[in-house]
Amino acid sequence: MSTRSKGPPKHQNRKAWKANAGVKKNDKELGGKLCPYPEITGVCPRCKAQIEWRRKYGKYKALTEPAKCNHCSKRAVRQAYHALCAACAKERNVCAKCCQPSETIVGKDAEKHREEQQMLEQALRNLRERDRRTLLRAMNNGTSTAELRKPGKEGSLDDKSKLDEDSEIEDEDECDSLDATEDGSDEDDIELGGSAASKLQVQHLELS
Repeated sequence: MSTRSKGPPKHQNRKAWKANAGVKKNDKELGGKLCPYPEITGVCPRCKAQIEWRRKYGKYKALTEPAKCNHCSKRAVRQAYHALCAACAKERNVCAKCCQPSETIVGKDAEKHREEQQMLEQALRNLRERDRRTLLRAMNNGTSTAELRKPGKEGSLDDKSKLDEDSEIEDEDECDSLDATEDGSDEDDIELGGSAASKLQVQHLELS
């Protein structure tokens, strides 16, 4: 008879484990807001999942200097856990990590990504603090600053025009109500004047 227990495990985690949950990460550290992880490029989907797992569970170690390529022996490997440089991997049409031929290579060229990263860092240095925070907030949310700013401007203009139209309509209504009250007061004065004249005529006839 088997002594193996049956059924679900005795203890189940209600929350997923998070690496360095109680440690506050500096924004300038790798993986922070100002220095996010570089995009994983030039690898197959399986190797990309392995690198993402390392990042998720705090096992990722970035390169401090370019590593040596296993094919051309040049120090041109700029991404962690890669065995081949981007040029050799592209020339041989293999994964830069496992060196196996793959039909699907994930990501863009590493050189293009590095140039884009440098351009982004340069743009962040030249921006004001307010604009820099807006850009970082948009990057974290996955939206562009143009999409954030345009609706705001158009919405503000539309709201302003609507407020102006509403104020004009209210002014016209107030003017109409004032005219109506003035017309009503004139009619009341005319009626009062007519009734007073008729009373005077009756009194004059009684005296005569």
